[in-house]
Amino acid sequence: MESTVEIRVPDIGDFTGVPVIELLVAPGSVVRVEDPLVTLETDKATMEVPSPVAGTIVSLSVAVGDTVSQGSVIAIAEVAAEEVAAQEPAATSPAEPARATATQPPGATPAPGATPAPGATPAPAGTQPDPAPVVPEAADPDGGLRATPLVRRLARELDVDLAAVAGSGVKGRVTKQDLLAHYERGITPAGTTAGAGIPPIPEVDFAKFGPVRRVPLSRIKKLSGPHLHRSWLNIPHVTHADEADITDLDAYRRELDEAARADGYRVTLLSFLLKAAAAGLRRHPEVNSSLAGEELVLKDYVHIGVAVDTPDGLVVPVVRDVDRKGILELSRELADLSTRARDGKLTATDLQGATFTISSLGGIGGTHFTPIVNAPEVAILGVVRSKTAPVWDGEAFVPRLMLPLCLSYDHRVIDGALAARFTAHLADLAADVRRLVL
Repeated sequence: MESTVEIRVPDIGDFTGVPVIELLVAPGSVVRVEDPLVTLETDKATMEVPSPVAGTIVSLSVAVGDTVSQGSVIAIAEVAAEEVAAQEPAATSPAEPARATATQPPGATPAPGATPAPGATPAPAGTQPDPAPVVPEAADPDGGLRATPLVRRLARELDVDLAAVAGSGVKGRVTKQDLLAHYERGITPAGTTAGAGIPPIPEVDFAKFGPVRRVPLSRIKKLSGPHLHRSWLNIPHVTHADEADITDLDAYRRELDEAARADGYRVTLLSFLLKAAAAGLRRHPEVNSSLAGEELVLKDYVHIGVAVDTPDGLVVPVVRDVDRKGILELSRELADLSTRARDGKLTATDLQGATFTISSLGGIGGTHFTPIVNAPEVAILGVVRSKTAPVWDGEAFVPRLMLPLCLSYDHRVIDGALAARFTAHLADLAADVRRLVL
């Protein structure tokens, strides 16, 4: 005996209004448990929604471009009766309805499993219905602006008046892309600029000087740009530079890496830096904090974000409980996270909860740089390529492998002395890896 069940978006962390960018199944597709159904793209990465049941897809409740949140129905599946019984608690649990990107015409039938948003008003008499029936959105209670709650919240975070944003959506709706484009131009209703009156960069017709090509930014870059801009404008950045002698560490790392290759993974310098940073964060808890008004939130856990270069831009997956893991375990986890980041397979959990970030350019080059603090964190460590340099040992200059360290920090929380102590502690640990076990 078979029956149908609703497949809903599982827990995807704090993300809401997430766009559907790819449908991986169609009505009639036979799926197994954990088979991917749709691909979502958050502000930080893409993720696939797996099937919680085995059966046949009867219908899809979403299309490419629709937005969903935790609990939104994405498909109806026909499954065996025993499978329905196993899924009953999940199927009957409260869930948030999906948010759509366009209004639903009067009299249209909602998609299977979709729930109309409360308080939505029908289109005025005489207007033409929209071409496709989807779930309606509520109008903004302040002034009747048509925008999703996600867009209104983002507008508040960016300090942008939605009344000044030209909407390109149906019936003038302001989309997220409209808001971000407006913000990047630096326009506000009073003719001033976003970000406390900073004048916008004037537009230039580059074609006057020679041939040009225009390519769109990746979605990750479009969405991370405002976050980086906001962090740079709101955080008084200072960067402290130091060097670590990693001659002995690198020799030990090469031994571990040689053995690890047989097991299919690599031991990189980043694993040691994670471990050293975790020890430093434990010794200096202010660096492992966040500023909340006039209080510091000191975190009793150490989750470190690692910037990973992908074809679409940088993403920052999070390695959890770094202080409780050894070098080999961290190396395996880094390899897994890096692979999934480049393949677009990271989950929402993989991208949340960091207390500190490391950005390594060691495989590329450079001497020093200023990484931007990833708010609400208060510090970020940047590392570049190590180099052999003559170092005075008290009797003679000897060749040593030196690693530049660049710590950017929020000067409201961390002063220069603390930054110097923290970075010096990292350098001491890197110079003698035996201290990591103390």
